[in-house]
Order: sequence, then C-alpha cells, then structure tokens
Amino acid sequence: MSDTQMANPKNQLLDASDITDSKLEDLMGRMMSRQVDRGELYFQSFRNESWALEEGMVKDAGFSVSRGVGARAISGEKSGFAYADDIRPEVLEQTTSAAKSIARQGSGKVAHVEATRDVPMFYGTSDPITSVSQDDKVALLSRIDRFARSLDPRVKEVSVRIAATHESVFIYSSDGISNGDVRPLVRFSVSVIAEQNGRREQGMSGGGGRHDLKWLFEGENAEDFAREAVRQALVNLDAIDAPAGPLQVVLGPGWPGVLLHEAVGHGLEGDFNRKGTSAFSNRIGQQVASPLCTIVDDATIPNRRGSLSMDDEGTPGQKTVLIEDGVLKGYMHDKLNSALMGTSSTGNGRRESYAHQPMPRMTNTFMLAGESDPEEIIKSVDFGVYAVAFGGGQVDITSGQFVFSATEAYLIENGKKSSPIRGATLIGNGPEIMTRVSMVGNDLELDRGVGVCGKEGQGVPVGVGQPTLKVDEITVGGTST
Repeated sequence: MSDTQMANPKNQLLDASDITDSKLEDLMGRMMSRQVDRGELYFQSFRNESWALEEGMVKDAGFSVSRGVGARAISGEKSGFAYADDIRPEVLEQTTSAAKSIARQGSGKVAHVEATRDVPMFYGTSDPITSVSQDDKVALLSRIDRFARSLDPRVKEVSVRIAATHESVFIYSSDGISNGDVRPLVRFSVSVIAEQNGRREQGMSGGGGRHDLKWLFEGENAEDFAREAVRQALVNLDAIDAPAGPLQVVLGPGWPGVLLHEAVGHGLEGDFNRKGTSAFSNRIGQQVASPLCTIVDDATIPNRRGSLSMDDEGTPGQKTVLIEDGVLKGYMHDKLNSALMGTSSTGNGRRESYAHQPMPRMTNTFMLAGESDPEEIIKSVDFGVYAVAFGGGQVDITSGQFVFSATEAYLIENGKKSSPIRGATLIGNGPEIMTRVSMVGNDLELDRGVGVCGKEGQGVPVGVGQPTLKVDEITVGGTST
C-alpha cells in the first residue's frame, strides 16, 4: 500500500471493495427514504499488535485485523443501528436497510453530502506497527526486563508490554460529512514485584500516545519507565498503614487527574445531562466548584493519547471549557444529544469501533494550573495525605459519589511529606469535593499516556491531568485511626 493510500482512509477502506461515490450517495438516499432525520455510515479498519514478556521470556504475542461498517439512522431520540464485519456493496445494502428499518419515524429529510472537508491534524499517520522491527521489539522487552532487575535485588518479577494500533476511519453522513482520519496509537508499560522480609509490593509505570514506537528507542525513555516502576514498588515496601477519617488531602500533579475524570468528567457528558441523571444537570451558569478551578476537555493537543483530529461523527476535534473559575459553562456533546438539547456538538462523539454507536465521551480532560507553589501547598497542611497515584475506583454519576484507591501516597505531618502509606482510599462526592479545593498549584502535568475510559461497555483512549491540588476535606479510608 502506498503512502498516499495510507494517508487517505477513504481510498484505503473503500477502493478494495469497489465502493464509489455514487454508491455511497445511493446507499444514503435509501437509508433516508423513510422519514429519517439523519443517516450515517462509519467505515473502520484497524490493526493491533501486542507483545508481552514475563519471567524473562515472551509469553504473549498477538496480531489482529478488523474491518467493517456501522450504519446509523436517527429519528428524533431513536437510533436504528446495524453493523457488519464486511464492506462489500451487497453487505452495505443489507446493513443500511437494517438500520433504516429500526428507525421508522422522523421528519423525512433528504440526504445531501458535501465534498470532503479539511480538518486540522494533531498527529501523524505513520504506522506504529511497522515503525520498528519485531526483532527490535523483542530485544527491547528483554533489555528492560534485565534493566529493571538490575536496579535492586529486591525486584523479583518483571512484566514488560508493548501495544500498537493503526486505525483508519471514514465517515459519510447526511448532514454534510465525507471525511476520514488515520489514527496511530502506542502504549508501553512496565510492572514489577519487589519483595522484602516476606512482603511483596507492586510498582507500575508506562506511557504512549498517537505516534510510532521509535520514541521508545530515543534516549532512555524505556528505561525511565522501568526506573519509575521499581521506585514505586520499593516505596510501597516501606509503607505504613494509612490513617482513616476526614482529612486534608493534597493530590499530586498528572495521573491523579483520573479522579477528576471519573468523579467530575463523566457527569459533564451530554447524554447524562439531557436525561437529567447527572449531579450537574440543569446547572449551567451556576457555581459548581471553587473559583480556583477551571476544567477543559481538549482533543487538540498534538500526539496525545486522547486527541482526535475529528471525532467518530466527523466533527473536528476542539477544546471545550467545561468549568471556568468554578462556574459550569457547558457539557461535552455528540451530534444526537446536542441536537436534542438545542446546541452544537463539541467533537466528543466517540465509539470503540464500527460495531458500536457513538456517545458523548471525554478526550483529554484536565484542570488548568493555578498560582500556588506545590511546596507551599504541602506546607499548609498540618496533618493529612499526599496522594500521588491511583488505581481502581467506582463512581455513581447520578449522585457523584466516588471511591478511589491510592497506589502511592504519603502522610503529611507538620507541613512536610513523611512516611509512605498503604491501603488508602478516598471517599467522597465529586461536586462537593470541587467546592473544597482551596489551593491549586502552578505545576500542571498531563498523564504519560496510559488512560482507557469505559462507558456502557465501550473502551476508548483518553488523557487526564491536573496541577497539585489541596482539598480541605476528603474522607480517607485506611486501616489505622
């Protein structure tokens, strides 16, 4: 396949199946013939490759190729959706017919699709799977395994993983979209187990983004992830039991933004607010957070994991201010929910694959930097917790209640970070916690590119981030009092 074809997803997806422009027009016309408000065809192909090394040997290697189309017919709030793992003309006719038969009521609008629009590109189109040879990938896994073990004799187990995806999409819809995108995505991770006096602790680190795999071979990028994973494991070996009760909590920069993503971000997605099921429903223009807090969703950051040149409905990626100086400014929308709410899509219509319908989803969601020095934030706390990294958690969108487990945290005593702690969980209500933010650091960081967001069974890559934050009170669940 030529570079030109690779950069042109329409050619890549449709030419091999002899799908012409006139055929697309015919299919769309048929789908729109029964009083359908909007019709959409979403073509996608993606190739995935993964390599995993455990116990000093490659134990898992995988490669998969998927290709298909999703057809959606929208009538008011109803969506008729069908998909197929094939894009031959006869299959397309069956798929669009099935979608149309599900959505039987509407305004009967006629399909009209314009020429391809230009959209800004926030990442390259190179194929990460072929950017580095298989031999080099395996050699890197082995090298990082040996390197991690060499850092400390207490390291007993090492797991190293590489994953790469090359995805092409093309969208053709009745509201004037005829456009495509090529989306590279890579992820690298290192996990270690350290043991001391019969106690075993884990450390993890990783990163990635929308680029090729060559970045892992630049300088000591791969070794840096190994160092971080080992550091976390060794810190946790010395951790004492976490305190319990209402405490002042300082959240570190970067990855702790995952708490913001879950406890606040999901509540700002348009579908929950259209249905009135979010804690933020009907609150636009109201003070919903501390005046120190400004939160954005930004798909336009170059090469970031959550970035999108266009979303999965063809809307160009954009930056959306959600909360400004504590005031709720708006929600994240796809086309369906924005139309029903009388507003415009914010470029947040996302889907896991052609086999799924799009819905409002986050891209890169983070809080902007404030003016406080991070050291001054810690000095302001007499006794509390400094949480640096989080693992799993649960959130109730309707109430905003959350529970999150800290994978790296420390006591703060007399304004100084002291002993590492284990077993700390943060329990609270997202909207309430946002009103208790009393200091915001000037050290905004984004995560290193590992986030995956789940919603209604669909997973999509996302980014999170924040500066150092001081929350005046969060309930900490621990094992000591």
